[in-house]
Amino acid sequence: MTIDQIKENLVDLLKKALLDLPKDFIFELEPPPQPEMGDLCFSCFKIAKHLNQSPDQTASDLAKLFGTKIPLIDLVDKIEAKGPYLNIFLEKNIWFETVCQQVLKQKDKFGHTKTGKGKKILIEYSAPNTNKPQHLGHLRNNFLGWTMANLFSTTGAKVIKANLVNDRGVHICKSMLAYQKWGQGKTPELEKIKGDHFVGQYYVLFEENAKENPELLDEVQEMLKQWEEGNASVMTLWQQMNQWAINGLKQTYEKIGVEFDYWYFESDIYNSGKKIVQKALKKKLCYQREDKAIEIDLTHTNSALRMRPCEYKKENLGKKVLLRPNGTSVYITQDIGLAKLRQDQFEPNKAIYVVGSEQDYSFRVLFKILEIFGFDWVKSSYHLSYGLVFLPKGKMKSREGEIVDADNLINQMEQLAKSETLNRNPSLSPTEVSKRAEIISLAALKFYLLKFTPSQQVNFDPQASISFEGDSGPYIQYTYARIKSILKKFDHKEKTNKIDYSVLGNKEETELFKLLFIFPQILEKSVNTYNPSHLAHHVLRLSQRFNEFYHQHRVLKAEPKLRNGRLKLIQAVAEVIKNSLHLLGIKILEEM
Repeated sequence: MTIDQIKENLVDLLKKALLDLPKDFIFELEPPPQPEMGDLCFSCFKIAKHLNQSPDQTASDLAKLFGTKIPLIDLVDKIEAKGPYLNIFLEKNIWFETVCQQVLKQKDKFGHTKTGKGKKILIEYSAPNTNKPQHLGHLRNNFLGWTMANLFSTTGAKVIKANLVNDRGVHICKSMLAYQKWGQGKTPELEKIKGDHFVGQYYVLFEENAKENPELLDEVQEMLKQWEEGNASVMTLWQQMNQWAINGLKQTYEKIGVEFDYWYFESDIYNSGKKIVQKALKKKLCYQREDKAIEIDLTHTNSALRMRPCEYKKENLGKKVLLRPNGTSVYITQDIGLAKLRQDQFEPNKAIYVVGSEQDYSFRVLFKILEIFGFDWVKSSYHLSYGLVFLPKGKMKSREGEIVDADNLINQMEQLAKSETLNRNPSLSPTEVSKRAEIISLAALKFYLLKFTPSQQVNFDPQASISFEGDSGPYIQYTYARIKSILKKFDHKEKTNKIDYSVLGNKEETELFKLLFIFPQILEKSVNTYNPSHLAHHVLRLSQRFNEFYHQHRVLKAEPKLRNGRLKLIQAVAEVIKNSLHLLGIKILEEM
C-alpha cells in the first residue's frame, strides 16, 4: 500500500456516504488542529452547502452512517464528528508502516508526482542590471525563482530557468560616462574588487557628481544616442564594463547556489517587439497619434477601435505608448517581443515572471496587450509578485550607499554564523568554521526570505535569521544533524529489517507520522499556489515536532522493538527534512 492508496481508500469510503456529489468534487484530508481529534479530518463546509444544511449537522449525519450502514475498512479504527469536521482515526500499524516504507524507499523522490509530465514551465527570475551589484531584494527574487523551479520539477515537468539582464539604457551609460571621465584605466583586477562592485562605484560616482553638475545628464543622453548608433569607442567601453559586471554577477550566483538555463540580454532584444506592434497597428488594435507615436488605449471603453474591454473592470489601465514618435522602442515593446520570442522558442505550458510588486501594474498592462494582440498563450502567463525587503537601520550598511548589496550582506551574515558556530564548537579548525559558516549563513538568509508568503513585505532581522533556535534555517539544519548523530551511534549495533510499527503510537510519534504523510500534499500546495512558504513552514513544524519527541522519549536506550521502530521513524523524518531543504536551495550539514 502507498500513501496515495490510503487517501484513495478513505475518499472511496466518504463517497459511499455522499452519492449525489458532483463528479469533480475534491476531497481534502488534513491533520486536525489537536492530536486528540484524530489522525486526519475532513471539512464538511463545502458538502454542507451542497446539501443545504449546516456543516455541524452534515458531519454528525455522516459519522452515524459509518459503522452502521457503511462498514469501516481495515485501515480505519473509527470516524467521529466534531463540530463541522469528520475526524478519522487510522489503524496505526498499517498507516505507520506505509508512510515509513514509502519515504525510505523513494528517498529524494518522495512526494514527487507525474502531474506535470510532458509540460514545460518557464520561470524568469533575478533580472539584474549591469551597472551595480545585486541587492537584498534580488536575493529574495533569486531564492523565490530557484525554489519554484525546484518545486515544479517535483511534478515531472521540464523547467526552463531564464534570466533577463538589463544591460542597456541611460542607467548603464551613467556608469560608462563616469568611468570614461574618472576611471584612469583602473580595472577590477588591479583594484582587487568584484566586477559588479567596481562598475557600481562609478554609477554612484555619476549620481554624486550630477547633483552639482547637471550638464552630466545631457552628456549621458548623448552617450546613449551614440550607443544606439553603434559608435565604436562607446561600444568597446560598453562591452568591457558589461563583462566586468556580468563576471561579478556570476560570482554571486555561484556563491548563493543559483543557476540559469538561458540568459537573455536587453541589448539583444530591446527592438524585438517593433514588428509585432506594427502588425497590431495595421489590424487597428492600436493607433498612431498625431506626433507619430504608436499608442494603445486600455481604458474601460474604446469603441472607436472596437477593442475588447479591459478585463480589469474596476481599474483603468490608461493609455500606453508602444513606440516613440521617432520609432524607437519603450520598455514594454521589449517585453512584448521577448514574450513572443520565448513562446516560439520553448512553447511553455506556463510562463512565470518573478518580479517585485512595484511592477504589478506593468504586468497587468503587458498581459492585457498580449491578449488584445491575439496571443492566446498569454492566459498561461503568471506574475509571481513579491513584496519589498527591509533591513533595520543600524544593523548593516552597504558600501554602495543606502541599498544593501547582496555580497556585503552575505559576508556579514557569515561573520555572524562564525560567531555562533565557535560559541557551540570552540575546538573546530578555522577551515571547518568557515565552511560551516558559509552553509549556515545562506541557510539563514534563504529560509528567512522564503518563510513569508511572497506578497508579504519582509523586515529582515539578521540576528533572528541566524539563530540555532526558533523558526530559522540553522535550527532546521541543526535538527537534521541531531538525527544523523543518533543514527550514526547505532551503526555498530545489530540491525533488523523486520519492524513492528504497532509499538509506536504515542502523541509525539503520531504527530511526526502525520507530517510525513501530508508532505506530498504540501509540495502540491506549494506548486499550485506559487508559494514556497508552505514548504518552509512544514519543514519547520516537522523539525519542532521531532525535537519535542526527542526531549520526551528515548531512542537508542528504548527496548529493541521500540528502538527499531523509532529509528525507522526518525530516519524518515531526516529524509523529509533533507528533501525540503534541498527544494528550498539549502545545504545540509551532517554535524553542527
